[in-house]
Amino acid sequence: MATADQIKALIKAHIEHEDDRFKTAVLQIAAYEATRGHETYARELKKYAEKIGVPKGNVFRLNQQSPMLLMTIPSDRLTDLIVSDEILERIERILNEFRNRNKLQKYGLMNRRKILIEGRPGTGKTFTASVIASELDLPLYTVQMDKVVTKFMGETSVKLRQIFDAVSNSTGVYFFDEFDAIGADRGLDNEVGEARRILNSFLQFIEQDESESIIVAATNNQRLLDQALFRRFDDVLHYSMPSREDIRRLFELRIGVFDRDFVASEQLIDKATPLSHAEIIRVCDDAIKISILENSSVDESILSKLIFDRIAAYSSKEA
Repeated sequence: MATADQIKALIKAHIEHEDDRFKTAVLQIAAYEATRGHETYARELKKYAEKIGVPKGNVFRLNQQSPMLLMTIPSDRLTDLIVSDEILERIERILNEFRNRNKLQKYGLMNRRKILIEGRPGTGKTFTASVIASELDLPLYTVQMDKVVTKFMGETSVKLRQIFDAVSNSTGVYFFDEFDAIGADRGLDNEVGEARRILNSFLQFIEQDESESIIVAATNNQRLLDQALFRRFDDVLHYSMPSREDIRRLFELRIGVFDRDFVASEQLIDKATPLSHAEIIRVCDDAIKISILENSSVDESILSKLIFDRIAAYSSKEA
């Protein structure tokens, strides 16, 4: 059944006539029940949510007036995340502290809930935010940066305030992708006064935030970020390109569902080392589609060709 916190959120949203928060609470309970095998009950709750105005599907705007936040109900699990043991341990600590936040609060301590992830594209930053939301039975709110950052003076700061109002009012995982757009170093030569004001506003909002939501910010290059940001985050996770063992696990995880007998050779792993996590997953998916259409098992030669084609495409682009 729904947790006490979920029931309280539902009642509070109803009393305060907050339709968006009410819908969010219903979907949170549906996700919670689905993870426990109560799929029929979860489907019924989602149908009720649809009847009170939520668009069909698992992606929709937080409200019709604000396109800045898109909400999803992810189903990704921690076991699907291929990262180093150190990163995995730190993510598990984030999850454990959230689940036991009330216990920590009794001792005057707060759980980790402001996370910065740095790493090259395709190394799992976005997927990590999705996993955290799914594991904690929370909705994932993705901040649409192109809708937040504008050229008009003062408008971006106003929109940031609206986002942090949502952070306080609707508990969830809030994901700021391409965080460089907000957090760029105030000392960079090309930064203008408005960019500094945007960063100052964000620093103020994140420092004042005392909600139960989790904030995850992601960047491809932490060197572009202002040093003042790092003090505002509870944890900074550095993601790297996949190791040989990571590559092996990615092949096993992705192809193993379709072809249980598949085992990646050392030669195939060698060929895949220039690719990121996301690129290896795309190669696996393409190989599976070819196998389905040709009614055959996954062939390593096909994987090798797909890897070569992807690397060649990048080499051509760089040239």
